[in-house]
Amino acid sequence: MRKKAVVFISFMIIMIVMGASDSLRGIFAVMFREHFELSAFQISLIITVSYLGNLIFLFFGGAFLDRYHKKKALLAVISIWICGAALFILTDSYVLLLIGMFFCMGASTLINTTINILVPAVFAASPGIIVNILFFLQGVGTSTSQNLGGKLPERYASWQGMNLFLAVLAVVGLIFLLLADIPEVRQEDRKKVSYQDILVAPIFWSLTLIFGFYFIAEHGILNWLLLYGMNELALSSGQASKYLSLFFGGITLGRLVFAPVVQKLGVKKSITVFGGVGTVGYITGILAGKPGIILLSLSGLGISILYPTLVLMIRLFYEEDRIATATGAVISLATLFDIAFNMAFGKLVDIYGLQLSIMILPISMAAFYISYMIFVGCKKKEVI
Repeated sequence: MRKKAVVFISFMIIMIVMGASDSLRGIFAVMFREHFELSAFQISLIITVSYLGNLIFLFFGGAFLDRYHKKKALLAVISIWICGAALFILTDSYVLLLIGMFFCMGASTLINTTINILVPAVFAASPGIIVNILFFLQGVGTSTSQNLGGKLPERYASWQGMNLFLAVLAVVGLIFLLLADIPEVRQEDRKKVSYQDILVAPIFWSLTLIFGFYFIAEHGILNWLLLYGMNELALSSGQASKYLSLFFGGITLGRLVFAPVVQKLGVKKSITVFGGVGTVGYITGILAGKPGIILLSLSGLGISILYPTLVLMIRLFYEEDRIATATGAVISLATLFDIAFNMAFGKLVDIYGLQLSIMILPISMAAFYISYMIFVGCKKKEVI
């Protein structure tokens, strides 16, 4: 019991730090623009570099995790994140800011994925509960950093101070992880996993579609609900912000409240039930316009457990020696859906208007749920 407590404390601290770190980019965007005198293109480059870090770290990091002891691999990736944070703390350069973003955002995404993969190995009796509690704590880290960051003076020193605090916390989490006992599942005939083996399997592309459509639906609300509410639904900025906060507050709270339900129902049934309820609320909320905005916001509770539980689901279809490789490849390529959506959506809004273009989001949510139901109906036994 004590050994598991040490592991949980290390995971808890690290997830809080990663959640807080990931939100800082948006909080300090205005400060970056003024401090470095950046153009709109240079600001967008910060986001692009972050996405690039996610793609590269996840795609290649999965194989790294499968090849080496996962505890040592996780320690290495956390160390990379700390080095990236050190660039923020010790330097005052736009170029080094970009480099730090690449390493911190890429490492953060890989750390989250690695912890998600490790949870069933450490907490075999209750992986659904633990993984959703950890993602709840990540949300707490995000909300806390947004609240504190918004109150700090808009100076570069505030950015450096926040990163110093998070780096110290990360070192504490690293120390707990060093003391933790994490089992390693090894196979005697274990061979290096080929990406070709992963990519050629139809199951891989099915999973990528499921994740890709889900990313568009969730992240699309994050990026566009404020503008949609103000411009198309005639809401004030404060009202639109409240509905957005309610949506993501529901996601954060739902991961804590519904964690025992996920454990009881199991991975597949949980996604079926919560995904169905969330999808109906999400689609109805958007199609109903202004009267449905509250339903859209409350749908966050329904979809709250989907992402962490979807990541858990991947392990059901892959052998132990290739779970991390497959997970990294699926999530990294699914991120391309996000990138393509963000690149195209602004242009669609210019041509067709926001009221029509926003319909891509309920279509994506419906595509997520339909593709998931088809997938689980066809892939009950297959393991690669």
